[in-house]
Amino acid sequence: MWGWTTPAGLFRAAALLVSIGSLGSPLPLQAQQDSAVLFRNVRTFDGKNATLSAASNVLIRNRKIEKISTADIAATGQVIDGGGRVLMPGLIDAHWHAMLVRPTPAAALGDVGYNNLLAASEATATLMRGFTTIRDMGGPSFGLKRAIDEGLVAGPRIYPSGAIITITGGHGDFRQLTDLPRTIGGMLSRMELIGGSLVADSPDEVRVRAREQLMQGASQVKLTAGGGVASPFSPLDVSTFTEPELRAAVEAADNWGTYVATHAYTPVAIQRSIAAGVRCIEHGHLMDEASAKLIAEKGVWLSTQPFLDISGAAALGPSEQDKMRQVVAGTDRVYALAKKYKIKTAFGTDVLFSKALADKQGSMLAALTRWYTPAEALTMATSTNAELLSLSGLRNPYPGKLGVVEEGALADLLLVDGNPLDDIKLVEDPAKNFVVIMKDGRIYKNRLAH
Repeated sequence: MWGWTTPAGLFRAAALLVSIGSLGSPLPLQAQQDSAVLFRNVRTFDGKNATLSAASNVLIRNRKIEKISTADIAATGQVIDGGGRVLMPGLIDAHWHAMLVRPTPAAALGDVGYNNLLAASEATATLMRGFTTIRDMGGPSFGLKRAIDEGLVAGPRIYPSGAIITITGGHGDFRQLTDLPRTIGGMLSRMELIGGSLVADSPDEVRVRAREQLMQGASQVKLTAGGGVASPFSPLDVSTFTEPELRAAVEAADNWGTYVATHAYTPVAIQRSIAAGVRCIEHGHLMDEASAKLIAEKGVWLSTQPFLDISGAAALGPSEQDKMRQVVAGTDRVYALAKKYKIKTAFGTDVLFSKALADKQGSMLAALTRWYTPAEALTMATSTNAELLSLSGLRNPYPGKLGVVEEGALADLLLVDGNPLDDIKLVEDPAKNFVVIMKDGRIYKNRLAH
């Protein structure tokens, strides 16, 4: 919910830090020449089907999957003998906050340089957990994305939203009461100056703020249509933006060929968002039957999270603790409704302010088996999430097929020691079970190398 545009020099320093970290050997942070990599004797989970392929060979060249065959493939370059292990697509987290995983709420508003280095270190850790792509849903991680794309830092692909757009007193408004009254057109607050979230209280203001994020490279625009857990002055039941305000953002995004996603828990926030043309609802844990049916009828996406753990509530104030309990109590219902109405459902984690929770990113994916089969859960975190990412159209920063193992797809791949379709808990221990991690055709981890 806060983020910063970052000087490249800071990320060069971060590159040094992560390259000498606990991963065992320096990571290939600098751009490499494209070369062929052949995975020999692997069974593939293609990201779509609930069964593995026969023993196959998979050739990677020029950052893409060039050929998949059960017959031998002749190729020069690196050969990785999979030994019958499972080759699957890199994982995708559809609701992540790259700049907010590790700092405390107070620290996130503090030293920009330190927080950028912290985010760079976490980006590498995210990639090493097997998440090769994230959809950043709050805080302009534009500088971090650029550093990753340029090879200065090892990290996932980032689909950035830029600053969260909110209203006075809405979710994402982290000003203090002493910052009031707001002067229209006056000085920006600290959270706005660092680009974390922006207050907009009219259609015209919303339009400007949305266009600013698109100008900086946002692949989608994020607004908060209702209350949230972490914001101290934002009750869960409050609906924030008016329909004309939401529509202003939708029109701005549509002009750029992309879409708006809204943070929305309640039926009012969900229904108003859909009426304004929003194409993806984030969370939805307090939705009712009518809202679920409307989402399905309109073909709107639901990007939700398996919130089951309230252990983090102790770090919150009394009112925030109560809000967290309400949201967690709605988790079973939101997944039941999503399945009942066959809603297009994406997987995300929405981890904030906790390295310990971030380390459980794979465990949250495995938790989906409370409602889905392992194959359904893994499909959601690969090809289904990739379908959601494609909504950004020409604003897509990484054109090409993600989330699948098929010829012509981008080469984001995991070689798993075991079969995650039989035992999805393998994703809970990526350090042990992900023996090779490849992103964009480049190997970032290879435990099979001699």
